[in-house]
Amino acid sequence: MLLSNLNLLATAPGGMARLRELILTLAVQGKLVPQDPQDEPAGELLKKIRAEKDRLIAEGKIKRDKPLAEIAEEEKPFELPLGWNWVRLAEVAFPQAGFAFKSGGFNEVRQGLPLIRIRDVGESDPSTFFSSEYREEFVVESGDWLISMDGEFRVREWLGPKALLNQRVTRLIFFGEDVFRPFVTAALQFKLSELQGTKAYTTVDHLSGGQIALSVIALPPLAEQSRIVTRVEELMRLCDALEAKGQLAATQHAQLVSTLLATLTDSETPAQLAENWHRIATHFDLLLDRPEAVDALEQTILQLAVRGLLVPQDPQDEPASELLKKIRAEKDKLIAEGKIKRDKPLPPIAEDEQPFALPSGWEWTQTGYLVNDSEAGWSPTCIGSPRRSGHWGVLKVSAVSWGAFDANANKELPADLTPRPEYEVQGGDFLLSRANTEELVARSVVVGTAEPKLMLSDKIIRLEVSSLTNRDFLNLCNNANHARVHYIANASGTSSSMKNVSREVVLRTPVPLPPLAEQSRIVTRVAQLRRLCADLRQRLAASQSTQAHLAEALVQEVALEPQKAV
Repeated sequence: MLLSNLNLLATAPGGMARLRELILTLAVQGKLVPQDPQDEPAGELLKKIRAEKDRLIAEGKIKRDKPLAEIAEEEKPFELPLGWNWVRLAEVAFPQAGFAFKSGGFNEVRQGLPLIRIRDVGESDPSTFFSSEYREEFVVESGDWLISMDGEFRVREWLGPKALLNQRVTRLIFFGEDVFRPFVTAALQFKLSELQGTKAYTTVDHLSGGQIALSVIALPPLAEQSRIVTRVEELMRLCDALEAKGQLAATQHAQLVSTLLATLTDSETPAQLAENWHRIATHFDLLLDRPEAVDALEQTILQLAVRGLLVPQDPQDEPASELLKKIRAEKDKLIAEGKIKRDKPLPPIAEDEQPFALPSGWEWTQTGYLVNDSEAGWSPTCIGSPRRSGHWGVLKVSAVSWGAFDANANKELPADLTPRPEYEVQGGDFLLSRANTEELVARSVVVGTAEPKLMLSDKIIRLEVSSLTNRDFLNLCNNANHARVHYIANASGTSSSMKNVSREVVLRTPVPLPPLAEQSRIVTRVAQLRRLCADLRQRLAASQSTQAHLAEALVQEVALEPQKAV
């Protein structure tokens, strides 16, 4: 049943994770390989383990343990196969907690022994070393099994060099060789995964030593443990191959979508666009079968819009050259009235600097020519959570980063600070982030209906767009590819995770400007096509949900099958 439906499981949303989880479930329940009545039962194995444990206690190598609580019926989630026994982990291994080494001995120049921290469990090359004195009992050797006790509860074999066991990492000290460690650790991983989401005194998932020691696992005969682990490894390699195949297919699909959609943006005339569109439209059912392909189509629509290929030109429209004269006159009038400051002249866009050719009636200009003023907000030290109802809040850059204004992306202004109403967000505001990742810096939005008592931060710029410019069209231009090229080339900051753009860089952004009436037509058409893209995403989500339900039903069916080899 499992192998015959691998493709359904592997291609469902989250399917690979569910498939791996199912394999582990079947393994620890004894449904992955056939039982052999000739195997020595686990009860005899436990006697040998107990004898070895008593020997280690007598030699003073481990402390005498307290009697373990009897395993209650509610701790036995399934019926055991013949020859298996329920055990607590403390019956087969001692969980040794790490030591809180003093940070004064830490270094990153590879002096002393590597220090295994939580993040290093499952890795073999820690970046932190410890060069002060330490106790030998906390030395970890290759082949030891470790558990990370915060965040993601991972049980992994240490394959690195001799190292030190840091706090919040536990080592399992097995009692002798009469247990197959990879099976016990796999069963423990399955059990600890059920505890994921536990939070004690920390803000992250936290695991205690007692939870590890008292964990209940099903123990098969020693020979069967080995057979199960071999089978799990075979199936996990198959999962790896399926996952790699899926990633390859996804990469190839993305390349195909990118190549075909590029033929649209490479069109130089509406006639060429219509011809190229017809060529690929007949294959949309194959191309647009995943959300990332719809995202690529939406970005292509944006590129067509700002290049003048999305709506027909009207020769009766007043050309953009005349519109720019009117915008300049409006600005000069506001300057003369003292309502805005005189702007600095911007360097013209040379012909060889123009990103692409424009239709008749369009002009290359810069954002600075289309806005009358700009301002940044205020960034006081705020409460870390979003503001409560009726309270003032300060926007985070994520409020303007994702294509639509998000009023919920804010932090509450403390009660002891006085709000600054001049920075309050208003409906129709054109907002742009001046600091973010390389991908998101200078992304912009136009605010629809504004909620009261939300202020700009100093990392968000508000542009006062000329009344003779469609601010929604300017927003399309600011988020288009040619603008991204401009911002990436001119952003400051050495790390791609935090880039900054100055107000001058924003004002120098190239803008392909059409007649005012055409701006409005383009904005309307883009909104229509984006609604179609949103509808397509919903249809894909519904289809994926159906596939996920089918995969989930299959998982349940396989997990509930009578015991037999898969």
